[in-house]
Amino acid sequence: MKYSQTKAMLAITKASLRSIKRSPSAIVFSFVFPFVFIIAFGFIGDGGQRRVYNVALHESADTMNRLYHDLLASGSVRFKKLDSAETQTALRKGSIAGVIRFYAATKDNPLQVELKSSSAANDQWPQLQALINSTIAAINKQLYKNQPTYAQLQFNPVKDVEQTRKYKSIDFILPGQLGFSLMTASVFGVAFMFFNLRNTLVLKRFFATPISRPFIILGESLSRVIFQMITAIVIVAVGYYFFDFTLVNGWVTFLELMVLSFIGLMVFMGFGFAISGLAKNDSSIAPMANLITLPQFLLGGTFFSVEVFPTWLQPISNMLPLTHLNTALRKVAFEGAHIWQVNTELLFLLGWGAIAYVLATKFFKWE
Repeated sequence: MKYSQTKAMLAITKASLRSIKRSPSAIVFSFVFPFVFIIAFGFIGDGGQRRVYNVALHESADTMNRLYHDLLASGSVRFKKLDSAETQTALRKGSIAGVIRFYAATKDNPLQVELKSSSAANDQWPQLQALINSTIAAINKQLYKNQPTYAQLQFNPVKDVEQTRKYKSIDFILPGQLGFSLMTASVFGVAFMFFNLRNTLVLKRFFATPISRPFIILGESLSRVIFQMITAIVIVAVGYYFFDFTLVNGWVTFLELMVLSFIGLMVFMGFGFAISGLAKNDSSIAPMANLITLPQFLLGGTFFSVEVFPTWLQPISNMLPLTHLNTALRKVAFEGAHIWQVNTELLFLLGWGAIAYVLATKFFKWE
């Protein structure tokens, strides 16, 4: 009877899945940590605030006034010049806090400020409105005493907020936690798994069997992929059914999130393979894995938008693979983008994947 490489690979996968289910660290990093943050931020609802607001500047806005320059100098408002079509798209997606137009002051009227927004930016326009009013108050205090105000804000939430999709805290937090779960479980899980298999001579014993080396790696990797994809499905399902996480196009969006999760998983597993080859002992794995995962966890847009970081730090954040995975997940889930429309993020991920597997090939050891 001919030996079946596929059956042998699936047997390894099944055994490896059992060992993963019995591993406390796998459960903690894959399920517990992400769910703690999702539940916490899910119950917070829309109370989270952003410190930096992207605002479209109306093409006819008069910027020769102090209010515009004070808002710009505050670092809390970033004005973007968009055409009308781009503005409407950005409002619908919630990628801008609103549209501002300045009307020059006249002899009889102070500077008029017109603000319009959308329900997709419900987590931003209330704070932006307060920021504009507080800036006007600061100018008044400095320039005037009992004289008319320097500027007037024209904004009526009932009339000036276009009703589109409502942006919720969970729409930002869940993709970040999904990316975090995929990254940590892939890097730590693969690194520890293959190091222990090599250290306990399990891999060496496999060589005594007819199964080939590629099928050994495929079998062990497949178990990790299956486990993490189940994790991804559970995380998205809990977010959707319990916290009203947005899936713009329903099942299509869900499937595209799973494709992105699979790509991210494969990229981060490459780093795990590289670490398992570099590690000299068990105690050296965690520091090396943390060296890869911790900066991404803090700077990869897991909890906060990259735009809240200092300007000098943002280019570093924008080079990290987790940043691009999180961005792609958010664009697909809330903005309604499709896989082929997040090509920049995918190119970065595939580039990092190529680097990871080049390193893995160089450092991977069987014995």
